This record gives sequence, C-alpha cells and structure tokens, in this order.
Amino acid sequence: MSNVKPTISKALKKNIRRNFVERLIEWALMFSGLIAILVTFGIVYILVSESIPFFDSVSLKEFLTSTIWTPNFEIKNYGILPLVAGTVTITGIALIVAIPLGTITAVYLSEFASHKVKETVKPVLELLVGVPTVVFGYFALLLVTPLLQKIIPDLASFNMLGPGIVMGIMIVPYIASVAEDSMRAVPMAMREGSYAMGATRFQTAVSVVMPAALSGIIAAYILAISRGIGETMIVAIAAGQQPNFTFNPIESAATITAYIVSVALGDLEHGGIGYQSIFAAGMVLFIMTLSLNILGQWTRNKFSERY
Repeated sequence: MSNVKPTISKALKKNIRRNFVERLIEWALMFSGLIAILVTFGIVYILVSESIPFFDSVSLKEFLTSTIWTPNFEIKNYGILPLVAGTVTITGIALIVAIPLGTITAVYLSEFASHKVKETVKPVLELLVGVPTVVFGYFALLLVTPLLQKIIPDLASFNMLGPGIVMGIMIVPYIASVAEDSMRAVPMAMREGSYAMGATRFQTAVSVVMPAALSGIIAAYILAISRGIGETMIVAIAAGQQPNFTFNPIESAATITAYIVSVALGDLEHGGIGYQSIFAAGMVLFIMTLSLNILGQWTRNKFSERY
C-alpha cells in the first residue's frame, strides 16, 4: 500500500481561499444591509411609541386640521398645519431654484463640457455639498435677505424666501451629480443614432439622452426634495421660528425640523406632552419623506417601462 499523501494544487488552494473571502464579503454586505433595516425599524418604533402618549392627550383631528401651533404657550394648541405649511413653502422655493439649475448643470456636464471642465466643476460641486448648513443659514440671514429687502421692502427680517433660495443653491449639487451620472450612463450608440438622423447636440441631449435617463433624473429630484424637507439649520436661523399658517414667502414661519430642534434643546420635561410633540412632528416628517420616496419609486418604474 502506498503511503503517498494526497496534495492540493496551488490553483485549488487559491480557489478555496478566494471562495472563502467572497463568502465573507457576502456575509458582511448582508450584515450591513440588515443593520440599515434594523435602524429604520428602530426609528419607526421610537416615533410610534413616543407619539402614542401624545395622541392620548391630543386628538388626531385637532393635530391634523388645526392651524394653531402653540405647545409652549399657556393656552396650548397642537395643530401641525403651520409647521407643514412652512416646510412645504420653503422646500417649494428651494426646488424652483434647484431643479432648473441642477438639471442644466447636469446636461452641460454630460453632453457639452470638455473633460477639463468636468474635472474642474465636479470638485467644486462636491465642495459645495461639504459646506456646513449653519454657514448657509447665516449666509441667508446676513446677505441674501438684506439684498432681497432692497427689492421687496415688505420682506420681513426672518422670512421663507431667503432661506428657500439658499437651500435651493445648497441642493443643486445633489441634482446635478446624480442626474449627470444617470445621463452619462446612456449608451453612446443612442447619441450616435440621433446624430446620424441629423439632430444637433442640444436636440440629442433633450430628446434622446434626458428621456433615456429620466428614471435617474427623477431619483435626483426625489433626493433633493427629501434633502430640502429634512434641512434644519438654514430654516432655524433665517426663517424664524414663528409657527404661522401661511404660504406667503415674504413672511416668517417655522418648519417641522426647526421646531424639533428648538424643543429638543429646550428645558421641557422629558415625557411631558410638549416633549412628546416632537415625536408626533417627527412622525409627520417621516410620513412625508416616505410618501415622496414611494411616489418617486413608482414614477421611476413607470418611466423605466416606457423608455
């Protein structure tokens, strides 16, 4: 009988080692995904568990329909509509600024800019993303608002127009970067086919590239909307914290995030109804953001099927 021990070839050892490493990476990625899911469920649990005692004291009808929000006054009212109005108005102003600028920037970078220009502009956009939002807030309060007051004399010192414009500038890079990546992913064959039919570069960009990349562009818009709704420091500094039920951008207002910050940093008793109101407001903010993401996903799927 032979005493020769079986040997494993170097190639087989390498394959075993590679498969083991790939399996570890697979498990690590799955674990990371599970952590993200667990964190999301944890946030929902905290919001719901802390909101239930609030709604034991405040009726859901009053919360959703009343236009008076005075949780810190002697006569307390808990109507969320003033905070929702401020959030929607400022976000709407921001989108009016950001969507055209971001889309035009994305089209230019994807279809017209030279390589050198791209390498210059994209880092500048990324640098804009890295600016602290508190800086944008004081920029809106100390520079943009005084300039706007020269044009609109009735503009209040704390208003929704100034921070809305500055927020729009802040979220331009989000739209430009995501939309540009989506348009750059469109196959070159589609552009060449358009050029062969006699279309110009602008016609190709608008009629061929943008429709083909529409799902990614919509994703960029949804990201920008979510970023605008969740912004805190700009509105807390420059919009004022008066919960007025108004859609007039020249007046001051409070947003949901600004109210949460003001209460969380205050001296309210933990577990009191005033403290619990921030979780009810947070639940509204979560539902707004979740609804936008669901709508965005549905819209993306529709346009993906069409194109």
